[in-house]
Amino acid sequence: MAHMLKDVLINTLSLEEITKLYSSFDVIGDIVIIKIPESLYSKKYLIAKTLLNKIKNVNTIFQQTSPVAGDYRIRNLEFLAGEEKTVTEYKEHGCVFKVDVSKTYFSPRLSTERLRITKLIGEREIIVNMFAGIGTYSIILAKKNPDCIVYSIDSNPTAIELCITNCKLNKVENRVIPLLGDANNVISNKLIGVGTRVLMPLPEKAYEFIESAVLSLENKKGIVHFFAHIKSNNKKNAINDGIEYSMNIFKNYKKKIITCRVIREVGPRIYQVVTDIYLL
Repeated sequence: MAHMLKDVLINTLSLEEITKLYSSFDVIGDIVIIKIPESLYSKKYLIAKTLLNKIKNVNTIFQQTSPVAGDYRIRNLEFLAGEEKTVTEYKEHGCVFKVDVSKTYFSPRLSTERLRITKLIGEREIIVNMFAGIGTYSIILAKKNPDCIVYSIDSNPTAIELCITNCKLNKVENRVIPLLGDANNVISNKLIGVGTRVLMPLPEKAYEFIESAVLSLENKKGIVHFFAHIKSNNKKNAINDGIEYSMNIFKNYKKKIITCRVIREVGPRIYQVVTDIYLL
């Protein structure tokens, strides 16, 4: 993405200005979301119009003006060019998703991780997705594993509405069960001991939900995919630090670390990692 962005803007900005650009941007359906450094704000409309003209099948350009924040993990967006809309259709791994980029959290950068976990699912598994958003993980898991059931939890009403829509679009509405509410409350009221596997794709706060994750597993045994943000000097150390962190977070449970991998770097020396943990 970084090279693509610089290539697209090579005749629009000076070489000095291009070096100031952030290294990546998101393409979600026909919507592009870009971060623009403050020093280039005077060029933001020129940048947006250039992207609109040169990137195929893109109709809308937004600038991200805040970090992802709040209970719903939403980022503030400023419309820059094209068609002023926030809803788009995104395709991944043979599935199609209706996304509202202004009201729900969504990242196309987790595509590889979604496919990785999909390939780990065994026969007739029951999966609890504690922070499911619009249902991307849940629906891809169900679509690729036609005998599994996925409980898809989220506290954002708009995300759950879109999850319901996306289940119908992908014909998995009988096996993906959207549930609105805080994951702790939903599990304690409805999902105690039901699962063989738990997904915890909320790296900022997943550590706060450990007891509920374990409670959702049958006999408190099974696989947990635990996501976290790890401060580390480099990618290799982030894996070791991620394992150490997960061992500490799950210190009260008998367990085996299956693997730990870095998904992406989210800040200077801050890595998003996922640890696959087998609770014995």
